[in-house]
Amino acid sequence: MQINFLKKVVENAAGADAVKIVDLLFGKKDVNEFLIAKKLGLTINQTRNLLYRLSHLGIINSIRKKDKRKGWYIYFWTFNVMKSLEVLETSLSSEINSLKNQISSKNLKRFYKCRMCGREVNEETAMLTNFTCTECGEIYDLADNTQFLESTRKTIDKLQKELNSVKIDLGEEQNKKNKKIARVNKKQELEKKKLREKNKKLREKLKKKILKFKKKLLKTKKRKNNKKKIKKKKVKRYKKIKKKNKKRNSKRKKS
Repeated sequence: MQINFLKKVVENAAGADAVKIVDLLFGKKDVNEFLIAKKLGLTINQTRNLLYRLSHLGIINSIRKKDKRKGWYIYFWTFNVMKSLEVLETSLSSEINSLKNQISSKNLKRFYKCRMCGREVNEETAMLTNFTCTECGEIYDLADNTQFLESTRKTIDKLQKELNSVKIDLGEEQNKKNKKIARVNKKQELEKKKLREKNKKLREKLKKKILKFKKKLLKTKKRKNNKKKIKKKKVKRYKKIKKKNKKRNSKRKKS
């Protein structure tokens, strides 16, 4: 972006006093407001007033940080190049349209001019005053707008070149913005992919742990079942032996 365009935006927004801000902020990031005030030779309140006017249009952005030693907040300022170009594009387009309307008006209507004081009026106004100047009383002459039209067309051509240049810069800034967004999206996508892979590994690890636990549980269950079976067999065997011994004792008593 051409720095002269940016200066024009700032001058239109906040006046000639604010133009120096462009040199202080252009190509830099997060510039301390106290440093800006010092370089401008203004008080901090005067500087903030200029900065807030530009901020209101979105031309500059700020972040604030707390001074750990003093305890108050300090603002740090950065140019929003994209927004500045958009503001300038709108301003130039508006100026060009206004001049084109003036040319159209001069071509469609007749204007009269006072040779003494240079006052110019349209035909309707001239008729109301009987073609007499209300300022000096001189008679109006039919105005020759050839020079004005030629000068205005040159101004339009100049502004149109500036507008075309601004549009080119705006396109470049948009491309930069799109590339930055693409980089951020790519980075986020890679982070998401890594996170998905990590989660997948964790799920697989958890699945293995659960499977291992289930196997262990199954073994424990089998062991318990086997113990129960062995116990039942032992009890059954013990009962059988007891019954057998009872019968034998019974026979002995009879004999």
